[in-house]
Amino acid sequence: MDIRKALDSRAIGLMLVLCLVWGLQQIVLKATASEIAPILQIALRSGVAAVLVGLLMAARGERLNWSDGSWRPGLVVGLLFALEFLLVGEGLRHTSASHMVVFLYTAPIFAALGLHWKLPAERLGPVQWLGIGLAFAGIALAFFGRSQPRVAAPGNMLWGDFLGLMAGMAWGATTMVVRCSALAKAPATQTLLYQLVCAFVLLLGAAFATGQSSFKFTPQVWASLAFHSLVVSFASFLAWFWLLRKYLASRLGVFSFMTPLFGIVFGAWLLNEPLEMSFLAGAVPVLAGIVLVSGGGAWVTQALGGLGWRRARVGG
Repeated sequence: MDIRKALDSRAIGLMLVLCLVWGLQQIVLKATASEIAPILQIALRSGVAAVLVGLLMAARGERLNWSDGSWRPGLVVGLLFALEFLLVGEGLRHTSASHMVVFLYTAPIFAALGLHWKLPAERLGPVQWLGIGLAFAGIALAFFGRSQPRVAAPGNMLWGDFLGLMAGMAWGATTMVVRCSALAKAPATQTLLYQLVCAFVLLLGAAFATGQSSFKFTPQVWASLAFHSLVVSFASFLAWFWLLRKYLASRLGVFSFMTPLFGIVFGAWLLNEPLEMSFLAGAVPVLAGIVLVSGGGAWVTQALGGLGWRRARVGG
């Protein structure tokens, strides 16, 4: 029996804090990019968070379960997690943080599409298909509606946006693997540990291989590493998994649209990033699509049903 409940004030407040934190992470990565490469910073934060998760598992008496075969999809989600943040790190070298956070958070769209074909229980309804159509229309507008001139690769915002979109696809694929494998029944800490360890090893190797392994020992860098390691990769993920165990996932998913909104605001406010009208015009249907696909469709259906009930009462 499913004992998960609808959102209360505590869940809503915590989700707002989490979305604010997640919206800030790309901003902080971009702000310190001149002192430490984003790829290296993500690798280091993953390593620190992996140690913390390992210690938490040890304190709880949890061990990795090798007999159930979950280590195979665990490695897959670890590779996808590393690929996602490799694309994020490279993308931030070319595009703005506000662009990155919007394209990264298209992940629910790609996850919904994949699960639609994979699992009968995850079939998309008409409202969700509408959300997917809105999201892809917004992506097309954000990509091709801009009037900026074409420039060389090092400053090519379009290339950075494309990498952000590919990162969103990798995140969506991660969700699919977790949902369709033995990881669906594995402890959340186990899945998170696979992701963090793979990200640390692979991204650290990528940083050295691409010459992005140097960084400056500044207070800003240490503060950024502490924020990403302790707050983002450890505390916020554990809080998210706690919410998923207590509350309805579809209702929590609707709040995901708040993260790119925070990212856009913080990028303009803290980094003075320009907000192109074509990008904003494209971001609106993208965010609306995320809401509908992530569970807003159920709210729309309930609202329409309630409206029909009230009209019936008035007419009767």
